[in-house]
Amino acid sequence: MTSIVWFRDDLRLADHPALHAALERGGPVVLLYLLDEQSPGIRPLGGATRWWLHHSLTAHAREAERRGGRLVLRRGAAEVEIPRLVAETGTGAVLWNRRYGASREVDARLKIVLRDAGVEVASFAANLLVEPWEVTTDAGTPYQVFTPFWRAARERPMREPLPEPRELPAGPTVASDALDTWGLLPTRPDWAAGLRATWEPGEASALRTLERFAEEGLAEYHRRDEPAIGTSSLSPHLRFGEVSPALIWQRMHGDLSPGARRNVPKFLSELGWRDFNWSILFAHPDLATRNYRAAYDEFPWSWDRGPEVEAWQQGRTGVPLVDAGMRELMATGTMHNRVRMVVASFLVKNLLRHWRIGEEWFWDTLVDADEASNPGNWQWVAGSGADAAPYFRVFNPELQAKKFDPDGDYVRRWVPDDELPAPIVDLAESRREALDAYATMRGRPD
Repeated sequence: MTSIVWFRDDLRLADHPALHAALERGGPVVLLYLLDEQSPGIRPLGGATRWWLHHSLTAHAREAERRGGRLVLRRGAAEVEIPRLVAETGTGAVLWNRRYGASREVDARLKIVLRDAGVEVASFAANLLVEPWEVTTDAGTPYQVFTPFWRAARERPMREPLPEPRELPAGPTVASDALDTWGLLPTRPDWAAGLRATWEPGEASALRTLERFAEEGLAEYHRRDEPAIGTSSLSPHLRFGEVSPALIWQRMHGDLSPGARRNVPKFLSELGWRDFNWSILFAHPDLATRNYRAAYDEFPWSWDRGPEVEAWQQGRTGVPLVDAGMRELMATGTMHNRVRMVVASFLVKNLLRHWRIGEEWFWDTLVDADEASNPGNWQWVAGSGADAAPYFRVFNPELQAKKFDPDGDYVRRWVPDDELPAPIVDLAESRREALDAYATMRGRPD
């Protein structure tokens, strides 16, 4: 009997537990991607992630066709479209890999509807190293601090990656949307030239990126805080599930040079931070809209999105490292992690703007923006999040540049000397104002 495999943020064939289970079940398999922008709990994608999704789906469909399968594209609310496709295909089973934000409530309701209709439903662990409910304190509550979370997570056995299928038994022919009709790509204007020059979405590219990093980049990972050095470039591939964390974990324990092997623990801890943020979101689905620490509801952040915020967005603050990071973001859809912290601190502490203004901008412009790490990282910098930076930590962009970009290679790449304006704010004075605001807030009852 036919099975439907519902793809979400797991656009791959290798190490795909739901697909593997469907193939073991036997019979035809309908490969479905549903663009759901209507269901409760679904956060509409930003511009950069919409661009990535278009090209990732193109690559995913191509890989499926090479193996005899066909990717079906539908658009609409899951609780309407999935039962409709079940009826069209006579499907006996619907399988998917789990998601962990507010959208999981959609999955839970859909399971009930389908099972009541006599359809087999199964969901699988696939997109994290550990499930959020598997790593808790002795009291059974989620960890609020990363270090004990990661220590406990590493003690659990990691899932072995599953092989990619050689063949896909095609399901019945049903109607499929044309991808171009979804309007995921920018047109007026077409601002994606830099993204096209920087990235190649898709599973094949993800696996090449992983191998290149393991063979070449990992040996330099101890210099990961230097923005001129670069990073693994795996984050957008992970965000769309083009490569699984289990497969990355396996590769990090495979054949590596001695220089690369010494950096494995630090690199894997970054995967741990990803899992930690998802565990926080699992417990707090409103992470993108509410302070994790309620005391910060009293912090006097401004919601003014006027000239200073526009200057920050466009890389025209007159602070070289900040401007370099924001210009890298606009050109490539990404930004070095150290610089992300610096530009976020500048917005929420030197400009005293609400962290949600920055989170929303990153959501729209980052190709790797996901619903856990993006708000989790912004709240970390703001001081309002789990395991957050101390309230008094204000990143000094000038000192950060001297320490991590001492030769100015990163800044010069993005901000030529003749494009440096005067700073829009005095760093020392604005730091004092931020500390005064924090002190006032801390003096109020929590």
